[in-house]
Amino acid sequence: MFYKVAKASEYLVITGRWIPDMKIAKTAWIFPGQTCTVVDLSPVNYTFEVQAMSAEKLPFLLPAVFTIGPRAEDEASLLKYAKLMSCHDKRSRHVTELVQGVIEGETRVLAASMTMEDIFKGTREFKLEVFGKVQLELNQFGLLIYNANVKQLVDVPGHEYFSYLGQKTQMEAANQAKIDVAEAKMKGEIGSKMREGQTLQNAAKIDAETRIVSTQRQGEGKKQEIKVTSEVKVYENEKEAEVAEANSKLAMKKAGWAKEAQVAEVEASKAVAMREAELQREVEMMNALTQTEKLKAEFLTKATVEYETKVQEANSELYKKQKAGEAYLYQKEKEAEAQRATAEAALYQRKQIVDGDLYAKKKEAEGLIALAQAQGTQIRALLEAFGGNYVAFRDYLMISGGMYQEIAKFNAEAIRGLQPKISIWTNGSGESGDSGDSGNAMKEVAGVYKMLPPLLKTVHDQTGMLPPAWIGTFADSDPASPTAKEI
Repeated sequence: MFYKVAKASEYLVITGRWIPDMKIAKTAWIFPGQTCTVVDLSPVNYTFEVQAMSAEKLPFLLPAVFTIGPRAEDEASLLKYAKLMSCHDKRSRHVTELVQGVIEGETRVLAASMTMEDIFKGTREFKLEVFGKVQLELNQFGLLIYNANVKQLVDVPGHEYFSYLGQKTQMEAANQAKIDVAEAKMKGEIGSKMREGQTLQNAAKIDAETRIVSTQRQGEGKKQEIKVTSEVKVYENEKEAEVAEANSKLAMKKAGWAKEAQVAEVEASKAVAMREAELQREVEMMNALTQTEKLKAEFLTKATVEYETKVQEANSELYKKQKAGEAYLYQKEKEAEAQRATAEAALYQRKQIVDGDLYAKKKEAEGLIALAQAQGTQIRALLEAFGGNYVAFRDYLMISGGMYQEIAKFNAEAIRGLQPKISIWTNGSGESGDSGDSGNAMKEVAGVYKMLPPLLKTVHDQTGMLPPAWIGTFADSDPASPTAKEI
């Protein structure tokens, strides 16, 4: 007998005499017939490189480090660990393969249900899901995951998915940075050009207003000319701003797409030419308008009168057509309403007829059901009265229904008009001496032969058939033959 004390990270597992199963303690007396095993509770790091495959059949490596040890705060888990794992060293190949098998199995099952994109984007959720499933499997061995660290997912040689995905992300970031720089540059150039354009516009506007004030007294024609000049200047300034914006867009396109930049440059040059042509056309139109203002004053009154006359005539014709159309529309609407009312009345009438037929059928069905129930009740009562005897019950129904009378009537009708000829004949059994010989077989045979001639005679009388020649012929009278009597 000795006294045993466990260290801070250890427990004593005692088995043997006076202990039904196992006993776990920090200190204990070890008696003869008992065995004491020291269980170390310190966790151990296990490093694995799990190879799994996603739902798209893409393989990848999952480097992971798990810190696993016995669950110290749960006595039931300690008992499981003591029973199943205490005989092996925690760093032994057996324990390592056990833990690795659980982790690899759960990781492969989970990865097979997820796409590579989901695994890559949701690494944290994937990690938590793996840890949860692995912990459930390790609970049956009394083990606990104290810590786990999943490293970056690694490509399997020959299947460089993550490297290509990283390159794609890097290129997208670089392209986005170039686009952002080009946009910032474009905004700066556009802002500068807009400021310059606004300055020129304001200066031109002030200059135009000054000229208008100075030349206002020179007449309305000169004033219109100055106004046209100022508007042309404003258009020129706006065009310069548009050209600057086109140039800034062209610079942005050159940063990423050379081909699109060339196309944009060609389109910008064409747009400049088209815009210049439009401005020139507008200037010429304004000059023409200036010259035609004088002519308008002369012909305006006459044109106005003619215009108003034509407008009045057109309005009158339009009013007549509108009224005619409204009358026709009103007539069609009334006809449609009458047809709709007729259809609704016919539908209601047919519905009432159908409802009446349905009610009659329903009542007829209810009457048949009630009749069947009454007949069933009567049949059950009659069967009970006959004590369940079906034959007696059937005979009663046939008698009460007059079936036997009907059968006799049908048989009588069947033989009515046939008028059969029936003969009753004997072999002279009334003669003396014959009654005492009825037991003699030879006399019986002789009696049969005596009956044969009268039988053939009766058949001949009733059917007209003659017996065969080998039998013989009929005699007119035969005293020895039996007598025949027609009925």
